[in-house]
Amino acid sequence: MIPAAPAAPQPRPLQAPRWQQLWREAVRDPGELLAMLGLPPDLPGISPAAIDQFALRVPRGFVTRMRHGDPADPLLRQVLPLDAEMRPMAGFSLDAVGDGAAKSGHGVIQKYRGRALLVATGSCAINCRYCFRRHFPYAEETAAAAGWREAVARIRDDDSIDEVILSGGDPLSLSTAKLTDLTDALAGTPHLKRLRIHTRLPVVLPERIDEPLLAWLRGLPWPTTVVLHANHANEFDASVDAAMARLRREGVTLLNQAVLLRGVNDSVEALAALSERGFAAGVLPYYLHQLDRVQGAAHFEVADDTARALHAALAARLSGYLVPRLVREIPGDTGKRPL
Repeated sequence: MIPAAPAAPQPRPLQAPRWQQLWREAVRDPGELLAMLGLPPDLPGISPAAIDQFALRVPRGFVTRMRHGDPADPLLRQVLPLDAEMRPMAGFSLDAVGDGAAKSGHGVIQKYRGRALLVATGSCAINCRYCFRRHFPYAEETAAAAGWREAVARIRDDDSIDEVILSGGDPLSLSTAKLTDLTDALAGTPHLKRLRIHTRLPVVLPERIDEPLLAWLRGLPWPTTVVLHANHANEFDASVDAAMARLRREGVTLLNQAVLLRGVNDSVEALAALSERGFAAGVLPYYLHQLDRVQGAAHFEVADDTARALHAALAARLSGYLVPRLVREIPGDTGKRPL
């Protein structure tokens, strides 16, 4: 008798990277979010209308950094949809920073000499309630449309552009394969000298900094800067520290830009702790932005005089390299305007 051949091993089904699974498991219901924090479901000010306009989304790992039982927790305040978002306020608009007027190609924004910003995607792992692009028409205006062709052609045709900025949404919400497609297409551009990535994912979903992403960064032909977005020291934990260490090992420059937010970081103590905690993780403070006056975010605004006083006190307290520049973005300006 001829023995039966052993059964051929069956290929394992492809699994999505762990960060994508964690993304899918993000909290989207305010009742669940409040229950996780031991807060009542009828917490005053929660707005279903605000959720309909701008969905709630927050990774569970970020929720674990919030203070249990504290409705004023500074991380919770950044993501909780409130009635205040629905109150019309004079001076607050749908396009607070003039993105529409600065469009120079499909998904390409050019505000400042030498730099082109690509709106790489509309997706984010977290929906911050003060987001200046919360009303942006991502469905029509992402650079990834048509395989990046128009965006890449725009950059290739303008030899004054020496730096590309990937923004969004959050560019690291794209798969590493899609990011590779983009940078491969840009790689033959002789006048391109630097790549910058504006992202919140290494802070709110540090699992995104996985080996395939690091391999992509390792193979890039340009010096690369990752500009993170953290607003409070409590956003850093051991998992974020580990993600920062992985990025630094690949030679990536790490900077942080924060937004000055009422009820989140509008004290010298909070701002100093943010700079010191970020630096401990290998991240240099870069900008402290005054709030972009986007519709729905007025309840976060801090007066300019207060902002200047806070910044002066911060400069008196910390070493100079730990003091971010206090700026406001004004549509039509040639750079961020110092305050």
